[in-house]
Amino acid sequence: MRLPWPLVMAVSAMPAFAQYAGPAILSRGDAPAAMASPQVDFRPFADISGTYTTGLSGLVAGSQGTTTLGNASSGGIQVSFGVSGTHSWKHTKLGLDYGGSLSRYTNNTYGGYLNQSFLLSLSHQFTPHVTFSLRNSASIASQPFASPVLPQAVTFDPTAVYNPPTDFYNNRTISLNSQAGLTFQKSARLSFNLSGLGSLTERQGGVGLFSATGAGANADMQYRLTSHSTVGVVYSYMHFEYHGTFNATDVQNVSGSYAFRFSRGLEFTGFGGFSQVEAKFLQTVPLDPALAALIGLTNGVVINYSAGYHPTFNVRLSRSFQRGVASLSSSYVVTPGNGLFLTSTALNASAGYNFTGLKLWSLGLAASYTQANSLSNVTGSYGDIAGGFSASRQISHLLHLTCSVNAMQYRSASFVGYNRLTYSANLGVAVSPGNIPLRVW
Repeated sequence: MRLPWPLVMAVSAMPAFAQYAGPAILSRGDAPAAMASPQVDFRPFADISGTYTTGLSGLVAGSQGTTTLGNASSGGIQVSFGVSGTHSWKHTKLGLDYGGSLSRYTNNTYGGYLNQSFLLSLSHQFTPHVTFSLRNSASIASQPFASPVLPQAVTFDPTAVYNPPTDFYNNRTISLNSQAGLTFQKSARLSFNLSGLGSLTERQGGVGLFSATGAGANADMQYRLTSHSTVGVVYSYMHFEYHGTFNATDVQNVSGSYAFRFSRGLEFTGFGGFSQVEAKFLQTVPLDPALAALIGLTNGVVINYSAGYHPTFNVRLSRSFQRGVASLSSSYVVTPGNGLFLTSTALNASAGYNFTGLKLWSLGLAASYTQANSLSNVTGSYGDIAGGFSASRQISHLLHLTCSVNAMQYRSASFVGYNRLTYSANLGVAVSPGNIPLRVW
């Protein structure tokens, strides 16, 4: 039956939340649209496993006031725990993904580590045209986490707000990233988003490791061309600075964005443009010989200012399933560095796959490649290649066998001491209620 044209016009004028949601918009940090579900039951778990880790590398203070870099291997015991899930009300949705682990090694120098990660998403629809969103990523870590994947319990992509909490070293790092925003749905096709964000990365116990704080804002306009595609323009500003040194960076970015849904589960989303980077940092320079002879110093310190333009992009291709997701992503962005190297440009590529649809098995795969160039305190390149595999098998309603293997190759053509291979392996038993296999985080 053909609908009367006034009814067709009325339906087309309805706010977008009542229609087909369209593909996810990566510049807003959205997870794939097909991953959105009304509710995922909150599910706790606890796991005890044997572990073996190489490349334990904290900065250790020596008896003569010197600092050395450790590099050890050790077996031990690891206890993991966490909870994840979502709950939806009429106008509000809450998502939570928390995981922690306590490791105890037989090597006394690296006796024990407590790692925790926390993801929280909250969205609330104030009116049919105005939605508020809050996205938080936090961690307390003494060991590098694997590259973040797309969790089913929260509604955002953690890579969009994620700042690696620790890299190369096993010194404790506290990290917090928070983003809050409002989306205004002007019409069924046109929407605007305004958001603010803040970050903190506090590195402890290491001489020469710099902590960083950051604050910024994003604004975008998105227009839905069809029910399957959306285009837009994005502006963002970010300021970050470092503790214990005069070093600060301002980044302004203008990008175009595009998102396309090929089918219910398969979609592409991304943005690309240019960033203007302004960096101020202290630099040691040799003094003029005459001045050096006069004051008895051979070097001086000056404030160095640099400004330049860099391309920026971030793209993701994802395939969502009923109980899992596969994704390919790549980005080139300006980052605060990793505590040793400060302001950097970083090229990243990653792939991930997790699936809990098998009758008794849960499987996960992840791989990533990073190549970064430091722009401020020291100049040079650094990066890593990482990969991981995890699996669990349900043996009863509560018990699951779990295993995981992770490896990382640190690489640098500029700094020989940065090159090394580390890996870890775990085998254990987990307790978690549920009718599907436990996904190993």
